[in-house]
Amino acid sequence: MSDPASKSIPEGTLAEVGEFAVIRALMSRLPQGDQVLIGPGDDAALVRAPGGSVALTTDVLVSGVHFRRDWASPYDIGRRAAAASLADVAAMGGRTTAIVVALTAPADLEVAWVLRMADGLCDESAEVGASLVGGDISRSTELAITVTAAGDLAGRAPVTRSGAQGGEVAAVCGRLGWAEAGLAVLSRGFGSPRALVAAYRRPEPPYASGPAAADAGASAMCDVSDGLIADFGHIARASGVGVDIDSSALSIAEPIRAVAAAYGVDPLDWVLEGGHDHALAATFPVDAVLPEGFVVVGRVTSSEGVRVDGSSREGPGGHEHF
Repeated sequence: MSDPASKSIPEGTLAEVGEFAVIRALMSRLPQGDQVLIGPGDDAALVRAPGGSVALTTDVLVSGVHFRRDWASPYDIGRRAAAASLADVAAMGGRTTAIVVALTAPADLEVAWVLRMADGLCDESAEVGASLVGGDISRSTELAITVTAAGDLAGRAPVTRSGAQGGEVAAVCGRLGWAEAGLAVLSRGFGSPRALVAAYRRPEPPYASGPAAADAGASAMCDVSDGLIADFGHIARASGVGVDIDSSALSIAEPIRAVAAAYGVDPLDWVLEGGHDHALAATFPVDAVLPEGFVVVGRVTSSEGVRVDGSSREGPGGHEHF
């Protein structure tokens, strides 16, 4: 795979370079995997689906809402944008094979920003063997990135949010609270601890753990993009059950504790309500052998709702747009 950074970048803004020249520049830096039958350049791409079905998901990131250009590089923003959709496919028990991206942008946005963002999209997608196979670009007063991912379940039944049953265990795989703490640091105008800021700028979802959980018999699963309470709440509502989270089972890293102490915040709030890390929340039968990385953090109950240590918490339990 050639290094995208070594490819030429047209100088100027989108308006100065022009739509089709920008598209050609983008196409020249999009490596295509073996699963791609027809890549960028036609009216639609064609991608193999060996499992016989395709998982589809889409996420939109809006400047000033989901990211800020002064907080992260275009490359990191591209990786974050891809991660949001790749994690959704993983939460169904699948692996993303291809993504398409729609970009709306002001005319004065530098082409170099767009191309470096595309590099981030490609590199994050490569983590699961996926390719960026096309998309669209349009002029707008707002900068927004919309990523649609197509995934293969490899013959597995999808792990939905509606399969949890009372008496099962509730488990989590991946980091919790790191990115939320990093967001708090950036929001206060600081750039350290670097590990927390880096976690916000470029999350590390446990992509392979989604299919592994499906193979291990996960009854329900959800990408933790809104917050652990909120996303276990999605599972609870869809399944008609409850989830009781044991806070003592949740790991709180020292950098998170240190920043929370400095800001006068309970670090458990970030762990329970932060969603930017894109961890996986799942339920399993009690006799299931959990895949590596999953930690039991609670139980599925017959009474509806999500509780922490037996009590309900005020508020939505995570992020809500409206």
